[in-house]
Parts: sequence; structure tokens; C-alpha cells
Amino acid sequence: MAEKRDYYEVLGLKKGASDDDIKKAYRKLAMKYHPDRNPGDKTAEENFKEVNEAYSVLSNADKKSKYDRFGFAGVDPNAGFGGGGQGFGGFGGFGGFGQGFGGFEDIFDMFGGFGGQSQSRRANQPRKGRDLQKAIAITFEEAAFGCKKTITLTKNVTCSTCKGDGAKPGTSKSTCPKCGGSGQVATTQRTPFGQFQTVNTCDQCGGSGKVIDTPCSDCGGSGRVRKKVSITVDIPAGVDNESVIPIRGQGEPGYNGGSAGDLYLVLNVKPHQMFRRNGADLYLDIPISFDQAALGAEITVPTLDGKVKYKIPAGTQPGTKFRLKNKGIKYLKRDDKGDLYVTVNLEIPTRLNGKQKKAIEAMAQEVDEGCYQSRSSFARKIKEWFE
Repeated sequence: MAEKRDYYEVLGLKKGASDDDIKKAYRKLAMKYHPDRNPGDKTAEENFKEVNEAYSVLSNADKKSKYDRFGFAGVDPNAGFGGGGQGFGGFGGFGGFGQGFGGFEDIFDMFGGFGGQSQSRRANQPRKGRDLQKAIAITFEEAAFGCKKTITLTKNVTCSTCKGDGAKPGTSKSTCPKCGGSGQVATTQRTPFGQFQTVNTCDQCGGSGKVIDTPCSDCGGSGRVRKKVSITVDIPAGVDNESVIPIRGQGEPGYNGGSAGDLYLVLNVKPHQMFRRNGADLYLDIPISFDQAALGAEITVPTLDGKVKYKIPAGTQPGTKFRLKNKGIKYLKRDDKGDLYVTVNLEIPTRLNGKQKKAIEAMAQEVDEGCYQSRSSFARKIKEWFE
């Protein structure tokens, strides 16, 4: 079996990274390796599992604390303390508990419990269902104004025949003969420090304390079946590319009466053919002719809300940027909008007939260098330099 990589290394982070950094790194990598984006790619699938495993530990304050202190031994009951042959000695023996461990309860918790207070006892408690993630594509306009989308995905759902019980309708579960209904099996281990009792989840009933004598024919006793479902969701106005929208309760069913997981939609916003976006602000380039730039003109500016008229002043230079307030995109979770920044670029004619050329030449003779502010300033600088 390949050696596990450090969880921080998996997410491309350093130890001590903040919760926000961990969340951002996870979203980026989860989207990169998601099976929907890499169909048939086994390497991407393994990377996706590795990223999810790392996030499941580092996003949980308790698990993260134990992982930071003890490494994999703090979060994997099967890892133990024997890595490298050090045993307890690697932590300085009992004398080092005050420095290396949080106290005896940490030791018992990592060994699986003592006196019945183990993690396996929690296996029979209600647990939230698995979260799901799905990428969807929307248009630039849908992101700007919001929309409704109906998405289809295949997931585990509660079996409608047995209502999630797992037993065939008309039958019931019986007490597990191995654990006597406790859902746990205790074993005693001898160690250099005495006897330790380890309580593990019963492998016959899976911790439920009940066994199914006659499983449901539709779900085989699992209480859930794979099904294609359609969900209509509201995409709020102002979302951007790679925005993540949580849909609560639309993940997979919980366990032992626990709540359902959540569905996370990752948005891919298609680029617009004219507008560029930076947050809530929009940017647009508009070509203007020489006479419009020189004499000033009223130009038509396209916006997401429709066309508007804008008066550019005489003598407008190529590359001048104008600001149209509140013509951008609505801020997410706010009522106001960003702005539209319009950059005007001088369009030079490329095909001229003889008459048009003569007209331009005549104009050039009439317009001397004094009319050009930049050219006049440059000529003055050259003259001063030579003098």
C-alpha cells in the first residue's frame, strides 16, 4: 500500500493554514479532480478521494487538532502509536504526557476508548448523510440576473419500499446475537502498562444492534437505492465563475435517523462575447471614428440592461475610459450594482478610394500641429533637447 501523503501537502498548504485557506484549497482541487470533469480518469478519481479525505480531517477542528499533534495516529484508529518502532517511548514515556498529549482521555480516545466510552459507541448514533458536488454551466446573463435551473443527478435515496428500514415490509429486525443489541464488541489487550479494553463496532450488525432476517427485495437491506433525481434550484443574481451554492438536504440520506447531506453546486460561467467582468464591474471596448473623437459625438453603448446613449467630448483620445455608474452586475447579497467602464479606441479606415484620400489630405493641410496637444508637446521637447 502506498504511503499516505501529509494532508496539508495534499491540499497544497502549510501546517497552520487557516480554515478559509483550507476551504479554498479544497474547493479548487475538488473541482479540478471531480469525476464529472475527468470521466474514466482513474488518477483523477484517486486524487479526488485523497483531497476529500484530507479535507474531512482538516475541516474538523477536533480532528485537525489531533492530526497536528499526533499525525495520522491521531485520526486513524488503525494507525496506533507503533510507527517507527518507538511505541510510547517516541513521545517521552508517561513523563511526556503533559507535553505531547492532552491527558489520559486523549490516549483512550485514540485507542478506541476505555470502559465503554469509545468512538465505536458513536457508530450507532445518528449521522449526517454524504455531501455531494455537481458542476453546472450557466450563461453570463444568467449569472448576472439570476435564474432557475433544473439539474439531474444520480444518488442514493431512501428506499420507498421499506422506508429506509432495510427489512422486507411486514417483517422486523431482530437483536444481533453477537453483540446482544449493544452494537459493540469489547476486547481486552495486554500492554506494558496493563490491560486496556477496546470497544469496537460490531462487524455483524454494523453497530446498529439489529440484524435483518428478511432483507427488502428492492434495496437488499441497505435501506437506500440508486436513483436519478431532478432538482430545481434558484441561482441568485451576481454569482461568478467557480461560485459554490449549497443546497441543504439534497445530498444522500443520513444514517440511524441522521439528517441528509448537502449538495454543492459549482458554477461554470460562460464568457460573454463583448463584456469582461471583474467582480461586479463590467468592462467594454468601443471603436469610434476620427471625426467622433475630434468633434465629440453621442455614441450608443450596449449594457446588460439594454442600449444607452453617451456623449463623448470633443478631443477624446484613444484609450480614454468612461464610467457608467450602476450599469454593472448586481452585488451578491446586496441591492446595488457595480459600474460599466467603457474604453474608446480609434478605428482607422483601411480601404479608401481616391476621393476619400484627397479629402483626408486636404484636412491634414488645414489641421496644423498646434491642433494636436500631444504632438505639439513632443515637438517642443525635441526642440528644447537640441537647443
